[in-house]
Amino acid sequence: MARQDRLRRISQSHDRRRPGRSIRLWRKLAIWVLYPRTDRGFWYGFAIDLLWPVLMAVARWDFRGGEQVPTRGGALLAVNHLSHVDPIVLVSYVLANGRVPRFLAMKELWGKTVVGAPLRGGRHIPVDRKASGIEAYRAAVEAVQRGEIVVVYPEGGFAEHSDGWPRAARTGVARMALETGAPVIPVGQWGSNHLLPPTATRPTLFPRPTLRVLAGPPVALDDLRECRIGRKALQEATDRIMGRITEQLAVLRGEEPPARPDEQEPAATADLQPPAVS
Repeated sequence: MARQDRLRRISQSHDRRRPGRSIRLWRKLAIWVLYPRTDRGFWYGFAIDLLWPVLMAVARWDFRGGEQVPTRGGALLAVNHLSHVDPIVLVSYVLANGRVPRFLAMKELWGKTVVGAPLRGGRHIPVDRKASGIEAYRAAVEAVQRGEIVVVYPEGGFAEHSDGWPRAARTGVARMALETGAPVIPVGQWGSNHLLPPTATRPTLFPRPTLRVLAGPPVALDDLRECRIGRKALQEATDRIMGRITEQLAVLRGEEPPARPDEQEPAATADLQPPAVS
């Protein structure tokens, strides 16, 4: 715990700098030395250690609100989705706060030569997009109940052409939250869409983009947990979660969100559609 406490102090002391400023290089290097190296699996750990310096080199980081990531116990991180590199950014953010995250990812990736090994070794959760998603849902619930940090993208995917504000979301994360009682941490991120825009095949390296991540206090859902988990409670919980994610994103962008959220259907065909990972 002493190592985790030191890591979190170093990471979270960045919050005292003016918003928009990049994490200093010495701080990123210190985080790299101290971040968790157990409970990752060999190939997941190898991928982390390989990609961390690459991400440091190609982008600036502005990670804030890390004190909201629980030091122990299960939790759900609900995050807006912008780019194929989002999971890499969120791995860096969660590790910088002393935890090892688990992700939901499409089942097809488990058979890929390069990506499959880290997914299998890291105990990530495969989602069959052609099925109902119930197996992935149960696996995610079990992971939270084991005390894991599970990252969920409620939108299910990202639009290739959008203004970057969150779209309509599925109710999977709300159902998990109400069933497990685990806290839902709303996380806004901005900048991954500048590093690798949705329609791009290669990253934009000049000028170096700033990857900005901000977590807020847990979403208040206790009143809904006292009710039967029905459609109304799930929709209300989902609306609260997405509203809080939008608030974090508005802070990062320094803009007011649209008066009405985008009503288009998300790209997902199931409640637990995973992020697109390449």
